[in-house]
Amino acid sequence: MTGTDLTRFWAAYDAVVDRWPVPVARIDLPSEHGTTRVLACGPADGEPLVLLHGGAATAAVWFANAAELSRTRRVYAVDRIGEPGGSVRGDRPPKTVAELLDWLGGVLDGLGLADRAVDLCGHSYGGWIALGYALAAPERVRRLVLLDPTQCFGGYRPGYLLRALPMLLRPSAAVARSFVTWETGGAPADPAWLELYGLAAEFPDAKPVVGRRPRPARVRGLRVPTLVALAAGSRAHQVRRVAAAARRDLAAGEVVVLPGVSHHGMPMVRAAELNALVVRFLARPSAAARG
Repeated sequence: MTGTDLTRFWAAYDAVVDRWPVPVARIDLPSEHGTTRVLACGPADGEPLVLLHGGAATAAVWFANAAELSRTRRVYAVDRIGEPGGSVRGDRPPKTVAELLDWLGGVLDGLGLADRAVDLCGHSYGGWIALGYALAAPERVRRLVLLDPTQCFGGYRPGYLLRALPMLLRPSAAVARSFVTWETGGAPADPAWLELYGLAAEFPDAKPVVGRRPRPARVRGLRVPTLVALAAGSRAHQVRRVAAAARRDLAAGEVVVLPGVSHHGMPMVRAAELNALVVRFLARPSAAARG
């Protein structure tokens, strides 16, 4: 990616962030892993809600959700180190799953949330990270929201991986946009975000951390209340199988399949319905509060 391309990327990133219909603070958190960029909005004294975006989607992707989610909550949308966005790798960027989860714990500490359980919401790859963190540190997660999560309750469809292969071998903006168009079934994607997603494919030295699906036996031991919202039109995985596995394995889980939504269309498509679903789930009293 040339200097001109980076300028285009940041212009596209800022253009999507500018569409957040609420004031957004940009927070930079230094650590041994690097500097993590966090987009924050909502009342400073609100219950913390941390958002983890899908692969290469950047923290800007929550433009259709920020206003509703931040009405009563302090929302923190995180750009992951090692991926496109505002975070910058340091001398010890996360290279393993354990280091990735340690990085996320450090982000929560840096936000002043060391002594508070947070609501954690992740989409796609971000859902895999969110679930992994809840399994590793359940005492730090109050409620968990997984939006069409990948590699949590089922594997990828072979056809999805085959279509994604060109992005790994020869990444380009055109290839990335074509991939989204295929996955969404040709449904119009938000043009500003699609521009950003395409340019993110050419972001220099992107190195996301990958790992295995958590074992079902381990998931069955999770007691954090969890909402799994699946996209009925997702081409990333077999939705029915994923829904069945999530219902079977989550002891404190609720599984909803949203019609008319694709994997990459979430969380933007039918955002009002999704936002209402998430807000209702997060507002429910905990078992401790019910006595």
